[in-house]
Amino acid sequence: MLKVAVKMALLVTLASSCSIEEEMTRISVREAMRSELEAKKEVDVAREEMLEMKKELAWYSLHVAAAAACRGSTASGGTGPWSNSVLAKENSRSCHDQCASTDRPICDADVSIQGSFGKATSYTESIGRFYNYGCSTPGNMDVRFDEVKAAEDGIFKGVSIHYYRFCCCRRP
Repeated sequence: MLKVAVKMALLVTLASSCSIEEEMTRISVREAMRSELEAKKEVDVAREEMLEMKKELAWYSLHVAAAAACRGSTASGGTGPWSNSVLAKENSRSCHDQCASTDRPICDADVSIQGSFGKATSYTESIGRFYNYGCSTPGNMDVRFDEVKAAEDGIFKGVSIHYYRFCCCRRP
């Protein structure tokens, strides 16, 4: 009981030593700091979401480029009554074997593509590179060219250094 009385006396003493304005200022500062911390958390979440969107867009762009490379690498241009497929190339298998294990078992090409960041600034500057390894061999077996084994942000690390490889597959 004595402890409670001492604490109350201390509170009364503290309350009488500071004005309402000072207490309001302290409360305002505390609320402003809390709001600033909440805003920082929201900005951090927005940054993470933006990075995820950039990765998704980069992978999508690579896949569209792979489809275009397959379209340009096939003698028939991908004709037939069925859609054709682009598969991420496994570094240790041939596209012949990889296509054979899908519902589009015929391999038309094994393409390896690479592009550069940014807008082209010259008509003579190389903005991308490609290979067609053919369907029968694994070709370059460097694991860094295997999209499935790449890190989620590998799309940002591999440009202008590594190629990503794809199998171009179709139905008979």
